[in-house]
Formats: sequence, structure tokens, C-alpha cells
Amino acid sequence: MRSLIVAFLLFSFQLSAQNPLFIPDTLVGPSINLSLQEGTMNFYPGQVTQTMGVNGNLLGPTLILNKTETVTMNVTNNLMDSSTIHWHGMHVSPLNDGSPHVVIPPGSTWSPLIPVLDWASTYWYHPHLHSHTHEQVQKGIAGMIIVRDNDEAALALPRTYGVDDIPLVIQTKAFNATNQIITIESALDTSLMINGTIDPFVSVPQQVVRFRILNGSSERVYNIGLSNNQTFYQIASDGGLLTAPVTMTRLRLAPGERAEILINFSGLIGQSVQLVSYGSELPSAIYGATQPGMGAGQAIPNYTLNPLNGANFQLIDFNIIAATANAITTIPATLITHSPWLAANSNITRALTFSPQNMGPTAINGPFMINMTMFDMMMINQYVPYNNTEIWTLTNNTPISHPFHIHDVQFYILDINGIAPPLNQQGRKDVILVPAGGGIVRFIAKFEDFYDDTVPYMYHCHMLTHEDGGMMGQFIVQAPPLGLNEEDFMNSGNLFPNPVIDQLTINKLKSNQIIRLYDVSGKEVYSNIIEHTEATLNLSSLVSGVYFVVFETDSNTEIRKIIKN
Repeated sequence: MRSLIVAFLLFSFQLSAQNPLFIPDTLVGPSINLSLQEGTMNFYPGQVTQTMGVNGNLLGPTLILNKTETVTMNVTNNLMDSSTIHWHGMHVSPLNDGSPHVVIPPGSTWSPLIPVLDWASTYWYHPHLHSHTHEQVQKGIAGMIIVRDNDEAALALPRTYGVDDIPLVIQTKAFNATNQIITIESALDTSLMINGTIDPFVSVPQQVVRFRILNGSSERVYNIGLSNNQTFYQIASDGGLLTAPVTMTRLRLAPGERAEILINFSGLIGQSVQLVSYGSELPSAIYGATQPGMGAGQAIPNYTLNPLNGANFQLIDFNIIAATANAITTIPATLITHSPWLAANSNITRALTFSPQNMGPTAINGPFMINMTMFDMMMINQYVPYNNTEIWTLTNNTPISHPFHIHDVQFYILDINGIAPPLNQQGRKDVILVPAGGGIVRFIAKFEDFYDDTVPYMYHCHMLTHEDGGMMGQFIVQAPPLGLNEEDFMNSGNLFPNPVIDQLTINKLKSNQIIRLYDVSGKEVYSNIIEHTEATLNLSSLVSGVYFVVFETDSNTEIRKIIKN
């Protein structure tokens, strides 16, 4: 019977891909306004569905940022409940990260000032309110972030948004009998949508097209390929371009992960090719495979009733049309240079072990712990010295694979079960799927640029139901030890004294250095172009508190914290 349901589902997908893919609008500029709001959608005939969105009924605009610029994000919460917004994958300060500690109450606005330090890649934003992340993402709050930089701009790559550079936010949702999104944990996430569109199609030109793919689902892992089994080329992982395009026919993407791929549609005008998730090829112990646990005894309620599990199903139809002017028709041979941190130069190795709270046949249903501890807002689980290079070892002693995500940094995978990662996972990452049944992943990262002795960063499973259930920890990046000069921790200028009373001296500046000073609310209180190598700022008119000094040049932006007494 189940095989008949799956066959009917796949046949229905092929016949009913009739809805044009929604392409989110874009926002750019030094100040970006985002409104979290309630909405409605007509996903299915009958009663309308209550949703949430950003500047609209569902999902949010794509934010296009440039490396080295400084952007103020004005996030207004017009929901009936509190929320947060986390800039997933971006390297920002703890105060700007949008963690569960930075809550936006209903009717209020949060305005973090973000210096963009990230490599060109695809990031995203979503709520991170403790125990409500799954609910608010499922109801629709999520959006893409595209960062551009000079290295990416120098390459012959497609970058006309919505034409040959297309965002694909893949999600599954569970609906009840009245067409409302089920926001508690449910294995009946049978409704697949791309950019909020059910049964989507999109017209693509017969040339090389770039797809920015985000797995925005709460739990499901996808195994992506093309219906004609042609090769495609992954050019970027979570945090940046790869060294060179990787030729592939399958791309496994876990919740929270992103990938950029190139597909060459040359010579296929008038034809239709489908993007498919080949779930039947997923190994056991992955959500989306035929068997989600290590063995048949590890069962998730209603999992076998979901026709997507263990099946091949269509994601989207690509209808190939005429090429555009100045079309990209070739795949670049190389991309950018990587210089991963060396394991031999690491300062410390940290061990994180995943385990179920309850052993036995129900262990696969959680809740899950990290180092035998459930998440506690008042507990700091790790203290990381500023500027440390660290190896983190993740051991998964549960019967299901977990996508691990860390805030603040991008990392390089050293090995998975003792084996070097595949080529497409050798770039910068912030999510890694840790194999079940004792699987071990080691990665290396450097904790630089930001520190805060009171506000932590998060690490957690990016299966949002697991995160909400307590599979999360937090870490503090500690300030430099007393007695060390600020110049040891920055590349653009030295500043002293810190704390400061009236006069702040900054020396070793670069020519035509732009200096800006912001208070903790993100309000700019000083801005000037310094032509000389030293400057003195009179801060006597400022009230006591924490301020951020932003150094800008043509090629770099750095931010430092000072205390005004």
C-alpha cells in the first residue's frame, strides 16, 4: 500500500507542477528595515492558513550585503509574541547575533549594527527564541542573505538575481485538517514547498544557472539531484566559495546547510528537467531515509505514514527557455584560495558528546543532550579564550544523525569518522551532519574579532525540534587577559586608554581611515575620515557605557569595544 501511495504522490508531483516559483524581493543599503508580522496564505482550497513573515505574509526578502560595509538592521516585532532574529552563518558580535538572549518584545524594534566581515556566500536569517524556534520558522519567518566580495566579483559566475542566480528555500510542513501549520513536532511533514510555493516551476535560460539552495526545513535531510542524472557543480558551501567547482550528481543537504550549485542547461531549450530529492538513496539513521534510526526498532511515531520518507520526490520543475544576453556558458576551473588552520597549531581540543536522555527503543524521539546536559539559559557550557584556534570533536551516541551548528565562526572539517571530508565539504562550514551510532566529526575554527564576557554564543542541533527540546549549549568568548595591549588583537590602529574618561587616542592608523563610533543601541555618535596616522577623540560629552569603534578602509572593516567611564 505504501508503495502505491508513493507512486501516486510522485506521479501527482509530475503532473501538478503548475505554480510559478515565488522569488523574494531584495533589500540593500546601509539601513535595512525588517518587520516581523502575522499573515495568511492560501496553500490549499478551503480555510486560509495563518502564517508569519518578514515584510510580508510568508518568508522574507533576500538581503544583499557587501563585505566590509556596515549595515544597521532595524527589526520591528509586530507579532503577538516575542521573537529574535539570528543571522545564521554570519560572523557578528554576541550582542548582534540574535540569540535567545537578545529578545525582541512585541511592538519593539531591535537595531543591531553589523560590520560585514563574511566571505561571499549564501547565509540566512530566522528566529531563535528558545523553545519557539521550530514554531516561528514553520509558520514562515526565514529569509536568505547574499554576501558579495571582490574575490567572487572577479569570477565569471551568474549573478543576475532571479534570472540566472536563483534562491531556493526548501521546506516541508505539516498541516492539520483545517489547513493550519502544525507547530508541534510531527513526522507528517508531507507538504513540500520551495520559497513558499507548492508544486513550483521556474523558467531558466539555456546557459549556466546558479542556484542558492537552503535547507530551511526543521528536520528533513534532502539528497538532491537532477531527473536526467546530469552532472552539476557545487561552487560554495555554508560560508564561502570552494577552491574549485566539485562535479556531482547528488548533494546531501541537512537542515540549516546551504550550497551554491551551477547547472549547465545549454542545448536543452524547450525541455523540462526536474530537481529531485533521491530519498530512497539516503542511508539509515537520517531523517528522510526509509529507516530514521540505526535499526527497525528505533521508530518515530507516524514516520512510516509519510510518503516522502525513503522516497524519491520532485522538488521543482526547470523549464528551459532562450539564453539571456551575455550568458555564462562555461564552468570556471578554479574559484578561490583557502588556507585552513592547521591542527598542529590549535590551542585546545574540546569534546562534545550527543546522547539521548532516555535509552532504549524510544531514544530516537529525544530529548537529546550535549555532554549529558540539557540547555539552560543561565549555564555557560564552554569558555573560549579570545583568538583561540580550537578543534572541536563531536561524538554522536544517539540512533539518529544530528546537524550541528555553531554561531560566531565558520569552521573547516578535519575528518568524519576518521576520513577526510568529501571535496564539497572542504570549504568553510557552520553546519555538519554528525553520523549516528557513535559517529565522530572533528572541525577546526578560530575565535577572533569579537568577545564578550557576559553575552554568549550558541551551538546546537539544527533539527529545530531537537534544539527547542534542549539540544543546545552556549559559550563565552572571553576578553583578552589583563596586561595585554589592544594592539595585539587588531590590525587597524591601537586605541587607549580603555576604559576611557575623556580623551581616546588612536594611533597606527592607515591613510584615509574612516572611524565611526556607535553606542550599544546602534546609534552613530561620531564619524570622521582621519588623514593622519594618529587621532584623539574627545568623548567627554558621552554618557558612561559601552561603545563600539568601527575602523573602515577600502578593503577591511574592524570593530572594537571600549568602555566610557
